[in-house]
Amino acid sequence: MGQIHAPFGANTKKTIVGRGASSKGRACGRGHDGQNSRSGGGVRPGFEGGQMPLYRRVARRGFSNALFKETYQVVSLTAVSAKYEDGETVNIETLKAKGLIKGADVLVKILANGELTKKVSFEGVKCSQAAKAAIEAAGGSVK
Repeated sequence: MGQIHAPFGANTKKTIVGRGASSKGRACGRGHDGQNSRSGGGVRPGFEGGQMPLYRRVARRGFSNALFKETYQVVSLTAVSAKYEDGETVNIETLKAKGLIKGADVLVKILANGELTKKVSFEGVKCSQAAKAAIEAAGGSVK
């Protein structure tokens, strides 16, 4: 049986720069003189050589609602059914304790993915209409 070996060209020698003319010598692959050839050289992103950059030429107009956007962490009924027992209360504190959500100030929404087989009460969380119907069908309550 023959030896296993890498195909030709798979293992190449590391390029060592700045060690004489036989390697990548004088300019070390950085072109010739100038700001970009120096260590730590170069310009910041968006710099256009002193010309007024695009992000300053273009007017910023209008209102953005991005600062006020509310994002909800989603929890499925399957996850609730797996982690909770009959008669327990689902709220933000218990969801954090059971590892279903993470973060300090979070908004939670319960979605009707899967089935709920246990009688559980929900407090202080949003529920979709389908989830609310499934919770009440299983004997639970939403406050």
